[in-house]
Amino acid sequence: MAVIHHTALKPTKLELLTSWLPTRPWYGGAGKPELVKAGGFRLDDPQGEVGIEFIVATDTSGARPVAYLLPLTYRGAPLDGAEHALVGTLEHGVLGRRWVYDGCHDPVLVAQLLALVEARVQAQDQDTSDTPDPEVTRSYTGDGPLLANRVTADDDREGTTLDVARGMTLRLHRVLSPAPDGPPVLSRAAIGHVAGPWHLPDGTRVRGLFAVLHTNPQG
Repeated sequence: MAVIHHTALKPTKLELLTSWLPTRPWYGGAGKPELVKAGGFRLDDPQGEVGIEFIVATDTSGARPVAYLLPLTYRGAPLDGAEHALVGTLEHGVLGRRWVYDGCHDPVLVAQLLALVEARVQAQDQDTSDTPDPEVTRSYTGDGPLLANRVTADDDREGTTLDVARGMTLRLHRVLSPAPDGPPVLSRAAIGHVAGPWHLPDGTRVRGLFAVLHTNPQG
Protein backbone atom coordinates (compact mmCIF):
# COMPACT_ATOMS: atom_id res chain seq x y z
CA MET A 1 0.00 0.00 0.00
CA ALA A 2 1.13 3.54 -0.75
CA VAL A 3 2.21 5.62 2.25
CA ILE A 4 0.67 9.09 2.41
CA HIS A 5 3.24 11.61 3.62
CA HIS A 6 1.72 14.71 5.21
CA THR A 7 4.47 17.13 4.31
CA ALA A 8 5.14 20.40 2.48
CA LEU A 9 4.99 20.53 -1.32
CA LYS A 10 6.58 23.37 -3.31
CA PRO A 11 4.71 24.31 -5.39
CA THR A 12 1.50 22.68 -4.20
CA LYS A 13 -0.51 20.39 -6.45
CA LEU A 14 -3.21 23.02 -6.91
CA GLU A 15 -0.61 25.63 -7.83
CA LEU A 16 0.75 23.33 -10.53
CA LEU A 17 -2.74 22.63 -11.81
CA THR A 18 -3.63 26.33 -11.88
CA SER A 19 -0.95 26.89 -14.52
CA TRP A 20 -1.64 23.67 -16.46
CA LEU A 21 -5.43 23.53 -16.53
CA PRO A 22 -5.99 26.45 -18.97
CA THR A 23 -3.89 24.58 -21.57
CA ARG A 24 -6.46 21.76 -21.76
CA PRO A 25 -9.19 21.77 -24.46
CA TRP A 26 -11.78 20.69 -21.89
CA TYR A 27 -11.09 23.65 -19.57
CA GLY A 28 -14.12 25.94 -19.77
CA GLY A 29 -12.81 28.98 -17.94
CA ALA A 30 -11.92 32.33 -19.47
CA GLY A 31 -8.75 33.03 -17.51
CA LYS A 32 -6.73 31.90 -14.53
CA PRO A 33 -8.62 29.27 -12.52
CA GLU A 34 -9.19 29.54 -8.78
CA LEU A 35 -9.02 25.94 -7.61
CA VAL A 36 -10.18 24.31 -4.41
CA LYS A 37 -9.89 20.61 -3.63
CA ALA A 38 -13.31 18.96 -3.73
CA GLY A 39 -12.59 15.22 -3.52
CA GLY A 40 -10.79 12.34 -5.12
CA PHE A 41 -9.11 9.01 -4.40
CA ARG A 42 -5.87 7.12 -4.91
CA LEU A 43 -4.76 3.85 -6.47
CA ASP A 44 -1.70 1.81 -5.52
CA ASP A 45 1.14 1.01 -7.90
CA PRO A 46 1.95 -2.72 -7.39
CA GLN A 47 5.65 -1.88 -7.72
CA GLY A 48 5.46 0.91 -5.17
CA GLU A 49 7.25 3.38 -7.42
CA VAL A 50 4.54 5.64 -8.86
CA GLY A 51 2.07 7.72 -6.90
CA ILE A 52 -1.43 7.63 -8.44
CA GLU A 53 -4.07 10.17 -7.47
CA PHE A 54 -7.40 11.26 -8.93
CA ILE A 55 -8.08 14.80 -7.78
CA VAL A 56 -11.46 16.51 -8.08
CA ALA A 57 -10.81 20.24 -8.09
CA THR A 58 -13.44 22.95 -8.42
CA ASP A 59 -12.74 26.17 -10.31
CA THR A 60 -14.60 29.02 -8.65
CA SER A 61 -13.31 31.81 -10.91
CA GLY A 62 -16.32 31.94 -13.22
CA ALA A 63 -19.98 32.77 -12.86
CA ARG A 64 -20.64 29.24 -11.60
CA PRO A 65 -18.25 26.65 -10.15
CA VAL A 66 -17.01 23.82 -12.38
CA ALA A 67 -15.57 20.56 -11.05
CA TYR A 68 -12.76 18.83 -12.96
CA LEU A 69 -11.40 15.29 -12.70
CA LEU A 70 -7.59 15.46 -12.70
CA PRO A 71 -5.76 12.09 -12.69
CA LEU A 72 -2.11 12.59 -11.76
CA THR A 73 0.96 10.42 -11.35
CA TYR A 74 3.99 11.30 -9.25
CA ARG A 75 7.38 9.89 -10.26
CA GLY A 76 10.90 10.08 -8.89
CA ALA A 77 12.36 10.47 -12.41
CA PRO A 78 11.04 11.63 -15.80
CA LEU A 79 8.82 9.22 -17.75
CA ASP A 80 10.41 8.52 -21.12
CA GLY A 81 8.37 9.78 -24.05
CA ALA A 82 5.85 11.65 -21.89
CA GLU A 83 7.21 15.19 -22.08
CA HIS A 84 3.88 16.35 -23.60
CA ALA A 85 2.03 15.04 -20.52
CA LEU A 86 4.20 16.73 -17.88
CA VAL A 87 2.15 18.96 -15.59
CA GLY A 88 5.26 20.16 -13.76
CA THR A 89 7.72 19.30 -11.02
CA LEU A 90 7.47 19.84 -7.29
CA GLU A 91 9.66 19.40 -4.24
CA HIS A 92 8.29 16.87 -1.76
CA GLY A 93 9.36 17.32 1.86
CA VAL A 94 10.17 13.60 2.23
CA LEU A 95 10.68 12.19 -1.28
CA GLY A 96 12.48 15.11 -2.92
CA ARG A 97 11.80 16.15 -6.51
CA ARG A 98 8.73 14.61 -8.09
CA TRP A 99 7.71 14.73 -11.75
CA VAL A 100 3.94 15.19 -12.01
CA TYR A 101 2.15 13.85 -15.10
CA ASP A 102 -1.31 13.89 -16.58
CA GLY A 103 -2.03 10.29 -15.60
CA CYS A 104 -4.05 9.54 -18.73
CA HIS A 105 -0.68 9.30 -20.52
CA ASP A 106 0.99 7.19 -17.83
CA PRO A 107 0.72 3.41 -18.41
CA VAL A 108 0.86 2.68 -14.68
CA LEU A 109 -2.24 4.76 -13.94
CA VAL A 110 -4.13 3.37 -16.93
CA ALA A 111 -3.38 -0.23 -15.95
CA GLN A 112 -4.54 0.36 -12.38
CA LEU A 113 -7.66 2.22 -13.47
CA LEU A 114 -8.65 -0.77 -15.62
CA ALA A 115 -7.91 -3.04 -12.66
CA LEU A 116 -10.27 -0.88 -10.58
CA VAL A 117 -13.04 -1.18 -13.20
CA GLU A 118 -12.63 -4.96 -13.08
CA ALA A 119 -12.45 -5.03 -9.24
CA ARG A 120 -8.94 -6.46 -9.13
CA VAL A 121 -7.91 -3.50 -6.95
CA GLN A 122 -9.71 -1.15 -4.56
CA ALA A 123 -9.83 2.62 -4.58
CA GLN A 124 -7.86 4.05 -1.66
CA ASP A 125 -8.61 7.03 0.57
CA GLN A 126 -7.03 10.20 -0.76
CA ASP A 127 -5.49 11.30 2.54
CA THR A 128 -4.99 8.19 4.71
CA SER A 129 -2.54 5.33 4.17
CA ASP A 130 -3.79 1.75 3.79
CA THR A 131 -7.47 2.75 3.87
CA PRO A 132 -9.91 1.70 1.12
CA ASP A 133 -12.47 4.24 -0.07
CA PRO A 134 -15.82 2.41 -0.30
CA GLU A 135 -17.57 5.46 -1.79
CA VAL A 136 -15.76 4.98 -5.10
CA THR A 137 -17.88 2.45 -6.99
CA ARG A 138 -17.33 0.50 -10.19
CA SER A 139 -18.85 -2.10 -12.48
CA TYR A 140 -17.76 -4.40 -15.29
CA THR A 141 -19.93 -6.68 -17.42
CA GLY A 142 -17.28 -7.83 -19.89
CA ASP A 143 -16.01 -11.37 -20.23
CA GLY A 144 -12.24 -11.04 -20.09
CA PRO A 145 -9.37 -9.40 -18.21
CA LEU A 146 -8.79 -5.71 -18.86
CA LEU A 147 -5.09 -5.64 -19.66
CA ALA A 148 -4.00 -2.52 -21.49
CA ASN A 149 -1.59 -2.75 -24.39
CA ARG A 150 -0.17 0.46 -25.79
CA VAL A 151 -2.67 3.15 -24.78
CA THR A 152 -3.33 6.42 -26.59
CA ALA A 153 -5.11 9.34 -24.94
CA ASP A 154 -7.06 11.95 -26.91
CA ASP A 155 -8.50 15.12 -25.38
CA ASP A 156 -11.56 16.95 -26.67
CA ARG A 157 -13.74 19.73 -25.29
CA GLU A 158 -15.41 17.51 -22.67
CA GLY A 159 -12.96 14.83 -21.66
CA THR A 160 -10.31 12.29 -22.53
CA THR A 161 -10.73 9.06 -24.47
CA LEU A 162 -8.27 6.22 -23.89
CA ASP A 163 -8.04 3.54 -26.57
CA VAL A 164 -7.39 0.41 -24.55
CA ALA A 165 -7.00 -3.25 -25.40
CA ARG A 166 -9.38 -5.51 -27.27
CA GLY A 167 -11.48 -2.91 -29.07
CA MET A 168 -12.56 -0.85 -26.07
CA THR A 169 -12.33 2.80 -25.09
CA LEU A 170 -12.26 4.27 -21.61
CA ARG A 171 -13.84 7.70 -21.46
CA LEU A 172 -12.81 10.00 -18.61
CA HIS A 173 -15.29 12.72 -17.71
CA ARG A 174 -12.96 15.63 -17.08
CA VAL A 175 -15.84 18.07 -16.53
CA LEU A 176 -17.97 16.49 -13.83
CA SER A 177 -21.75 16.62 -13.46
CA PRO A 178 -23.71 15.49 -10.40
CA ALA A 179 -25.88 12.47 -11.14
CA PRO A 180 -29.31 11.61 -9.73
CA ASP A 181 -29.44 9.30 -6.74
CA GLY A 182 -29.35 5.60 -7.53
CA PRO A 183 -27.32 3.44 -9.91
CA PRO A 184 -25.51 5.34 -12.69
CA VAL A 185 -27.28 5.57 -16.04
CA LEU A 186 -25.01 4.13 -18.74
CA SER A 187 -25.35 3.82 -22.50
CA ARG A 188 -25.89 0.47 -24.21
CA ALA A 189 -22.28 0.40 -25.35
CA ALA A 190 -21.00 0.83 -21.79
CA ILE A 191 -19.62 -2.29 -20.12
CA GLY A 192 -18.03 -0.70 -17.06
CA HIS A 193 -17.68 2.46 -15.04
CA VAL A 194 -16.08 4.24 -12.08
CA ALA A 195 -18.07 6.76 -10.05
CA GLY A 196 -17.47 8.70 -6.88
CA PRO A 197 -18.33 11.68 -4.69
CA TRP A 198 -17.10 15.24 -4.35
CA HIS A 199 -18.17 18.39 -2.51
CA LEU A 200 -19.80 21.44 -4.01
CA PRO A 201 -18.52 24.84 -2.76
CA ASP A 202 -21.49 25.09 -0.38
CA GLY A 203 -20.53 21.78 1.24
CA THR A 204 -23.19 19.64 -0.48
CA ARG A 205 -21.91 16.16 -1.26
CA VAL A 206 -22.73 14.88 -4.75
CA ARG A 207 -21.80 11.88 -6.90
CA GLY A 208 -21.16 11.40 -10.57
CA LEU A 209 -19.42 9.33 -13.22
CA PHE A 210 -15.65 9.59 -13.41
CA ALA A 211 -14.98 7.11 -16.22
CA VAL A 212 -16.99 4.82 -18.51
CA LEU A 213 -15.69 1.80 -20.42
CA HIS A 214 -17.26 1.32 -23.86
CA THR A 215 -17.07 -1.31 -26.54
CA ASN A 216 -15.62 0.19 -29.69
CA PRO A 217 -17.72 -0.50 -32.82
CA GLN A 218 -14.59 -0.13 -34.92
CA GLY A 219 -12.40 -2.24 -32.58
